[in-house]
Amino acid sequence: MAPTVTVWNENVHEQEDDAVADIYPDGIHGTIADALADHGFETETATLQDPEHGLTEDVLEETDVLVWWSHIAQDEVEDAVAERVADAVRGGMGLIVLHSAVLSTVFRSLMGTTGTLKWREADERERLWVTEPTHPIAEGVDECIELEPTEMYGEPFDVPTPDSVVFTSWFEGGEVFRSGCCWQRGRGKIFFFRPGHETHPIYHDDDIQRVLANAAEWAAPDGERKLPTLENVEPRERIGDDD
Repeated sequence: MAPTVTVWNENVHEQEDDAVADIYPDGIHGTIADALADHGFETETATLQDPEHGLTEDVLEETDVLVWWSHIAQDEVEDAVAERVADAVRGGMGLIVLHSAVLSTVFRSLMGTTGTLKWREADERERLWVTEPTHPIAEGVDECIELEPTEMYGEPFDVPTPDSVVFTSWFEGGEVFRSGCCWQRGRGKIFFFRPGHETHPIYHDDDIQRVLANAAEWAAPDGERKLPTLENVEPRERIGDDD
């Protein structure tokens, strides 16, 4: 059975900026969900404007992988919902964090850092280099993906040392950035993927869609989903028995 992916988007730029609406008439979430459906996933969408931001306990229980895109409304996500999502990840739900969602409450909570970085909007060229070609997320991807125009993200990137760095970006202005990073928190797998500024048609790119599909497959739970708990247990063997 195909993993179920919920694509979450704050869905603000599309309603306030005609240029973004022209690129993503069904919203960034709609474009990504359609692409993942084409790759065989069961997809749903949710937005900031939905009750409980569309991320109820039932939705999260039925979601194998959550894709998260946010930018200008990071602070509008209710703390209780953000913690509910973080707990779902710790319990085994996969999480794909896109672009500026590194500043979301969910990502910062799971990382324990600020997620801050350098940035510049100059419509420059990017080469997204595959730096771990044997990783499942890089399957079927050439040695690099060329994107233009893009928004620059640069080091230092305030995150814990990743378990894997699948992609590293070089930008025309000279900066580099760890653009595809993997972590595990509890039972859940997390993938951060940098490309995706709202005024660029990044998520229409076939290579980017391939990476997202690979990431959703990689992040899907491979066992029981269960939040880690504190347990007081009986000893397996008798303690202090000299017999």
